[in-house]
Amino acid sequence: MSSSIDLDKYFQRINYDGSTTHSLATLKALQYRHTQAIPFENLNPLLGISVNLDLESLQAKMVDNKRGGYCYEQNLLFKHVLEELGFQVKGLSARIRWQKDADEITARTHMLLQVNIDNDRYLVDVGFGNYTMTGPLRLETEIIQETPHEERRLIKEGDIYTMQVQLKDKWEPLYRFDLRPTHLVDYELKSWYLSNNPGSHYVTGLTAARPTPNGRYTLKNNRLSFHHLDGNTENNYLNTVAELQSILEDIFLLDLPDLPTFDSKFLQIVKQEKEAISRM
Repeated sequence: MSSSIDLDKYFQRINYDGSTTHSLATLKALQYRHTQAIPFENLNPLLGISVNLDLESLQAKMVDNKRGGYCYEQNLLFKHVLEELGFQVKGLSARIRWQKDADEITARTHMLLQVNIDNDRYLVDVGFGNYTMTGPLRLETEIIQETPHEERRLIKEGDIYTMQVQLKDKWEPLYRFDLRPTHLVDYELKSWYLSNNPGSHYVTGLTAARPTPNGRYTLKNNRLSFHHLDGNTENNYLNTVAELQSILEDIFLLDLPDLPTFDSKFLQIVKQEKEAISRM
C-alpha cells in the first residue's frame, strides 16, 4: 500500500507543469487546475459502489481511473498533495447552510481544509459541488475576497465562521464551521452514512459539477446547466442514456465505469425526470 501520493501522476492528471514551491502562488495554481480537471460527482454512491478514503483508493479512482468524487474524496486527495509538497494542512468540518432554513440545524457533513503558509492561514475547498472554491481564501472576516469565479466573504460569530458567496448581488450562506481539526476516522464515518443511507441525495440522484474559466457546468439528474460568470444560466434537459453518458464523458471529463447497473440506473433517472416534468 502506498504511503505517499504519486505527484507526477497527479500533475499529469490536472495538466500542471508549474512551480512546486511552498507558496501561495503554488496553492492558487494547484487549486485552480484541480477543480477544473477532477470533477465533483457521486457515481459510486448512486451505483452502489463503495467510497473508500484511504490514499491508495483515492489515487486509483481520481488519478489513475480519471474519475471524480465528492467532498471527502476531493479534499483528502488535495490534502495529500499539499502535504507531500510541504504545506501544513488541517482538515475541518462544516454544517451545510446552502438552501437551508435559517433555524434548520444540519450535521457536520462537509469537509474543507485550513492551509498555513508562513504566518498566514487560508481556507481551501475543492469539493463543494456547484460552488466549489477555485482559489484559496484568507482566514479573515468581514472582507470581500476575489476568486477566479465568485466573490466570497467570511462572517464570524464567536468561534463559528460562515462561508458566503455573492450571487446576483446577494450574499448566500454556503456552510458554517469552526477551526477544530477533524480526522480521517471522522470523515470515514460521515462518508459511509452519506454514501449508504437510502435517503441520502448522493444515493437517490445524480449530481456532477465542474468549473471552467468562463463559468460552471452542473448536472442534476438529467438537467445540464451552465452558469456564466455574469450570473446568467442556460439549462438543457437530456432525454436519453446516450446523451447523459456523452455529457459525463465530454463535459465532466469522466472515464465511466463499465458496470451492468450503469445503463439501467441512468435509464431510471431519465424516466423519473420525464415523469416529473409531465406532472407539472
